[in-house]
Amino acid sequence: MVTRLERAIEIPRQWYNIAPDLPSKLPPVIDQHTHGIADKKILHRLFVNEVARAEYSGERFITIPEELREVYSIWRPTPLVRAKRLERYLNTPARIYYKNETVSPPGSHKANAAVAQAYYAKQEGTDRLVTSTTAGQWGTALAFGCTIFGVKCTVYMSKSSYESKPYRKDLAEAWGAEIISSPSTRTKVGRDILKADPNSSGSMAVAKSEALEDTESDPTAKDAVGSIMNFVLATQTVIGQEAQAQMEPYEDYPDMVIGCVGGGSNFSGIFWPYYYEMVSKTAPKQVEFLGVESSAVPKLTKGQYIYDHSDVMRMSPLFKMYTAGHTFNPPEIHTGGLRVHGTAPSLSLLVNAGLVKAVAYNQPEVFEAGALFARTEGILPAPESAHAIKATIDEARRCKAQNKEKVILFSLCGHGILDIEGYREYFAGNMKDNDADPVELKRALDEVKGLYPWLQGND
Repeated sequence: MVTRLERAIEIPRQWYNIAPDLPSKLPPVIDQHTHGIADKKILHRLFVNEVARAEYSGERFITIPEELREVYSIWRPTPLVRAKRLERYLNTPARIYYKNETVSPPGSHKANAAVAQAYYAKQEGTDRLVTSTTAGQWGTALAFGCTIFGVKCTVYMSKSSYESKPYRKDLAEAWGAEIISSPSTRTKVGRDILKADPNSSGSMAVAKSEALEDTESDPTAKDAVGSIMNFVLATQTVIGQEAQAQMEPYEDYPDMVIGCVGGGSNFSGIFWPYYYEMVSKTAPKQVEFLGVESSAVPKLTKGQYIYDHSDVMRMSPLFKMYTAGHTFNPPEIHTGGLRVHGTAPSLSLLVNAGLVKAVAYNQPEVFEAGALFARTEGILPAPESAHAIKATIDEARRCKAQNKEKVILFSLCGHGILDIEGYREYFAGNMKDNDADPVELKRALDEVKGLYPWLQGND
């Protein structure tokens, strides 16, 4: 007889799109030129058609093509692990589980969305995908997806990460991608920024502007998106769906789901399926959702819920989201994947409605948590993942102080093998706090509100 524990976990057959189940309708995307509601044609010109369609279709479940599921089978389903050694170290009554997304070929959850966009790009005859990346996890993942499906790939990578994480560049090039330090001389945007500041370390907003300029100048290219948009977040829900099936044999169900937040894709990927069970009244209990961001770019905890661009040169449409402002100049940090000024509109709406909580941590305490996880569970986590680990440790310690049982699930969204330079700095005792400058944050937010006062409302 096959026991419940022996039952195979199937790769999900559908992605879940949260849009129909949000507490209110998503605010419309705004055309950056007319300042009216964006025409669907704009989205389809910029992005792969399936990405654009999912942004306005409201389709709850999206069928995963079998050819794509076959590619997923290279690394999916990913392991669900109970962190018993961490529990013992903390001496906590909490039960801690994590979904290990580090086993994908690029080493992170980003592969889930990357292969999907590369697949649809190939299907519609797109010759080249262009994208922006900060830490390089998304850039390497897209390079992997493009080589699987035979699509050309160009990646603009923030200079700060391009120089501090060279092995991500090497990995992307091994998969055939062209990877460019941003700001670059390749685009007018890059040249203008370098003229104003030859030592610019770049940012996601700068790299995004370069990618958009490149895309708009080439009718055979489309912009690939690593986060923010509904389709991207939906493709990550394979994480949460698998976790639900994997926890069932243990007869456990999370009280809290935790994930780090840059644009919001990995956190949404693990918590959206649990949110669906809550709104569809099939969940056995209420679940808390906690997003963890970097104090260097604290858009959820200190930013504002307003309309903003995803790029510094205002070439993208306007999305209503929690933002630090598209011209916000974040300090250089090793957690490049969270060095993003804006958060996905769907996640932003849920935070604004009070259905998702947020917390921010600075670099040293995050690396301390990452090192502890390596010493207890054996995996060196990416700095981004270490944010979720830090929040998990804090919650587990509260459980100990209150002598309260709690089931905590978090997303280990990437490994830290290619982030050794950051850990080296931490172990040498040279890592300092990199909190956002409040004056710079206020300046950037005031600039956005000044540009579009009629859009911003009273939120």
